[in-house]
Amino acid sequence: MTKLNKNFWENRYKTKETGWDVGEITTPLKEYIDQIENKDLKILIPGAGNGYEFDYLISQGFKNVWVIDIAQQPLENLFKRNPNYKNNFIQSDFFELNGQFDLILEQTFFCALEPNLRSKYVDKMYSLLIEKGKIFGLLFDFELTEVGPPFGGCKEEYLGLFKERFNIKVLENAYNSIKPRTGRELFFIFEKK
Repeated sequence: MTKLNKNFWENRYKTKETGWDVGEITTPLKEYIDQIENKDLKILIPGAGNGYEFDYLISQGFKNVWVIDIAQQPLENLFKRNPNYKNNFIQSDFFELNGQFDLILEQTFFCALEPNLRSKYVDKMYSLLIEKGKIFGLLFDFELTEVGPPFGGCKEEYLGLFKERFNIKVLENAYNSIKPRTGRELFFIFEKK
């Protein structure tokens, strides 16, 4: 299997092999963000890529939004669109990040990690969230394979991974996925226990 490290991801951006990048925030995430009233929440977007979710959050009045990505190129793209927020963009390995957040937005990051890192992901999310903090977003709903990214998964696997450390508030088929992902995404909200 290819090592999914910084060089791998930098190369994907340089060669424009970014099939996950739809050029804007997707509907399920937009609709969830639209109902959040507290604009002071500290929000993290891990593995954000070109960060259209960041753009949308800022446009909606959120100011305490942070992005982390292992690759430099997408952060540069994000900075070009948001030069006043340079200090909110972190180039680093997600697993080395420290801090506390009220909300973490998941969009194609989990599925891009090697599957053997999934338990570590759950532990890290738990450590980054304040008490009763939430992680929300989308997880792919198709058979887990050795070939990826993206790597698949299913509702039963996700429940098994998260239920010990998180209250499962929502984990259901996304009714408003973009067309290429229809029937292949689960929308979720997990609250730290």
